[in-house]
Amino acid sequence: MTGTGTQKAEAGPTAPEGGWLRDQVCEGLRDRIITGRLKPGDRLVEREVAEDFGVSRVPVREAIRILIGEGFLQTVSQRRIVVREMTRQDVDNLFDMREALEVLAVRRASERATLTELDALARLLARARAATDSGGPEELSRANAAFHAHIVRMSRNDLLVTALESLEGRLRWLFQQIDEPESLWEEHRLLYEAIAVGDADAAEDYALHHVRHYREVANRLLFDS
Repeated sequence: MTGTGTQKAEAGPTAPEGGWLRDQVCEGLRDRIITGRLKPGDRLVEREVAEDFGVSRVPVREAIRILIGEGFLQTVSQRRIVVREMTRQDVDNLFDMREALEVLAVRRASERATLTELDALARLLARARAATDSGGPEELSRANAAFHAHIVRMSRNDLLVTALESLEGRLRWLFQQIDEPESLWEEHRLLYEAIAVGDADAAEDYALHHVRHYREVANRLLFDS
């Protein structure tokens, strides 16, 4: 009887509900890491996370597996999972991917954008402006990440979208580190204007400068101090 009960408890909710719970736990833990509430080296204990989110250990275990794959967590030993510390090489690898993929996405977006998509991009730029004025780092990182994500979708290249979506959480984490929000918004404004008029060459140049500038900013803030 005891064995049957344990098996039922571990089986957890039905597949759709289990997937929803996993995603909720995953998003919650990811946000805590991005915003610094969970810091590099902090240990995650399945039982404690499950109690915190009010779920069983099954979705917690699945969420942890996803976050290990995304580079936010690492396995130190069989029973020890900790928040991973981003190295200079990790940051450079992220910016290498951005430079290779996002610059191309910007060119394609400026060639293919519809008026509806441009209207949506303008609204996201306005949202980033409001977040810049309010000075809230969490909302600012979300707004800027949403601006970039929309440009990638405007490229209408599913492979680019998939590749960059896998980096979205870590890119939000990088945006959280930025100490030049006004400069960041100004670069986004120039990028928007080039895309809006369909100037693919100018948009690509702005995007390349943007990525390389913030590679320098991120490395300075995270490592040079």
